[in-house]
Amino acid sequence: MKIISGNSNRPLAEAISSYLNLPQAKSVVKRFADMEIFVEIQENVRGQDVFVVQSTSFPANDHLMELLIIIDALRRSSAHRITAVIPYFGYARQDRKSSPRTPISAKLVANLITRAGADRVLTLDLHAGQIQGFFDIPTDNLFAGPVLVRDIKDHYDLRNTVVVSPDVGGVVRARALAKRIGTPLAIVDKRRDRPGESEVMNIIGDVKGHSCILLDDIVDSGGTLCNAAEALLAQGAKDVAAYITHGVLSGGAVARITSSKLKSLVITDSIQPTEAVKVARNIRVISIAPLIGEAIGRTSREESVSSLFD
Repeated sequence: MKIISGNSNRPLAEAISSYLNLPQAKSVVKRFADMEIFVEIQENVRGQDVFVVQSTSFPANDHLMELLIIIDALRRSSAHRITAVIPYFGYARQDRKSSPRTPISAKLVANLITRAGADRVLTLDLHAGQIQGFFDIPTDNLFAGPVLVRDIKDHYDLRNTVVVSPDVGGVVRARALAKRIGTPLAIVDKRRDRPGESEVMNIIGDVKGHSCILLDDIVDSGGTLCNAAEALLAQGAKDVAAYITHGVLSGGAVARITSSKLKSLVITDSIQPTEAVKVARNIRVISIAPLIGEAIGRTSREESVSSLFD
């Protein structure tokens, strides 16, 4: 087994390698003068089980091309099996035709990864579970739930805590977490008039006097979380925190969250945190390296991955 990393999140790849007690395979991923991507695998991978760790986070197109070219280089180097480990799968929000004459980009990206030569895909908390079906190769969608649950139990009194879905679409995810930790569930009913903007309309459930935990898969602009926190506090919530798997945090999101009424925002390192995230007073990063490392080890040994979440 060998692990190779692109440039999107080398600290996470190193943490995964450390968990598996396996040094990363030597490789070079760099740019020509005109910014074309050049890849060279600098050790023998013939007949090996190779895992390529690469999130397709910002800049998404560059990191996606790195992933495709690394996979192609491995295929042409006679690797036995190539698994694309994509902690954050970009373009996942474009999983259907939301209006006439628009693309289904998630399916296009799935096709690109498959045609490049990947044999398997290992990813984390897909924005929409049906994206697994976009791939014509085996695809494992891991859940960050066990990592988030451990952190929540370490920091909260579950007898006075409510899990909150920030929108109706996230109810299934929030309900699963609430059931796992034995807490009530509430829902924020909102209306989105334009992309990137949201308006909170109503709170479904009793949050008065409780610590509220907002749960979602992606935080991008942060507007939804900040509006939801204000609405929950207006309904008498004791305090509001958020647990999000993928901290995209584009534009002025970090400043918006730092100045908001959120007690804390906890994200994973599926996307490499920026310096602004690292120094933010109310943003904390927890690692999913052990979870992904364990899944990689089990995949290589042909053991069950789903049993990680039983």
